[in-house]
Amino acid sequence: MAKKLVIKVTAGADAPERCSQAFTVAAVAVASGVDVSLWLTGESAWFALPGRAAEFELPHAAPLPELLDSVLATGRVTLCTQCAARRDITEKDVIEGVRIAGAQVFVQEALGDETQALVY
Repeated sequence: MAKKLVIKVTAGADAPERCSQAFTVAAVAVASGVDVSLWLTGESAWFALPGRAAEFELPHAAPLPELLDSVLATGRVTLCTQCAARRDITEKDVIEGVRIAGAQVFVQEALGDETQALVY
């Protein structure tokens, strides 16, 4: 099993099942002791803002705020630089613990030794 997992989630409320799957996999991996880096891109960028995850609903799915909190507790959450800029989101707007970084950092993480990358 990979010791590190990089997950890029591109979906938000526009594709709720795909979005929920990404957050669920990230939270389960963190709970299993895996080093997780969750990247919020596209419509999932909105979940970097306080309160936005609480607006997400999907029947029979774990609450998104709980999944996000679990990843923030021991993993890393990154908001894509371009996605943030397109939505006028700045570092002062995001949840504490969320960083903003670009493609160079994503590629560096995804190509690390013993790393598995997933895109949802």
